[in-house]
Order: sequence, then structure tokens, then C-alpha cells
Amino acid sequence: MDDLLDRIGEMPRFLDAAVEAAGTEELSVRGAGETFSIREQACHLRDLEREGFLVRVRRILDEDVPDLEGFDGAAIAAERDYNAQDARAAARDFASARAELIAILRRATPAQLAREATIFGKRITLADLVAMIDEHDRGHREEIGTLVPMEASAWR
Repeated sequence: MDDLLDRIGEMPRFLDAAVEAAGTEELSVRGAGETFSIREQACHLRDLEREGFLVRVRRILDEDVPDLEGFDGAAIAAERDYNAQDARAAARDFASARAELIAILRRATPAQLAREATIFGKRITLADLVAMIDEHDRGHREEIGTLVPMEASAWR
């Protein structure tokens, strides 16, 4: 679990590097297939962290087998007009929320990591949710990598 937490703990640094590497105009350019722009990526990661992942983790720790809500990232992006928001502020807010998430998860006992919930009709554990967060990060790293050339060190 420590390696997994270390890896998801690196996502804010990666996002910050991507935001800094993008020029002002590049921040709002979408990728192929309507992939989120860098600005939208930062806002999406911030909102999902605060309103999705942190809420889900807390509910798993506090409730008996909660039924977790989905998070419609595309609908929320359109509703909140992500491309009109400050990418750097969103990246900072994401970093803060991710640090909070990591702190909670580092304190989790093995019994807490085995606590269960349901999401999308499937039963998962808190440890499964952490793996889902890692997979979500991986997908965004790949998308961001197609938008902004990044040095290999930023991918770690």
C-alpha cells in the first residue's frame, strides 16, 4: 500500500509540471476526441478529489457498506466552465486535497483498508478504491502527456 500511496502522492507534482510547461494558450487546447485541456484536467482533478475521492474514503471509513455516488466529470466540467478557471489555482487546490487524502489513507489500518462499499453496483474495499484512484491518475497522466511534452522525470 505504501508504494501505491507514494505513486498517487506524486500526481500533484506531475499536474503542476504540466500546467507550468503549457503556455497560456495551450492551457485551454483540447486533445483528440475531446480530451480535456490542461486547464480542464486541473479543474477536474481538483473537483473529483474533493467531491469524489475524499467523500468516498470518508464514507467507507464512517459508514457500513455505503453506496457511493458516481461523478460525472464531463457534465460537471461543462456546468462549471472549467476553461474559464485558473489552472494554477486548480492545481494547487488539487495538491492540497490530495495531501489530505494521502494523510487519511496513511493512517488507515489493515481492517479499515478492508472496509467495503458499493459503487456502480459493484462491491469494493477501501484498498480497491485506492487502486481505482491510481488507475484514474494513470489515465490522466497519459492524456496530459499527449497535450504537453513532459520530461520522463515528471511522469514519476
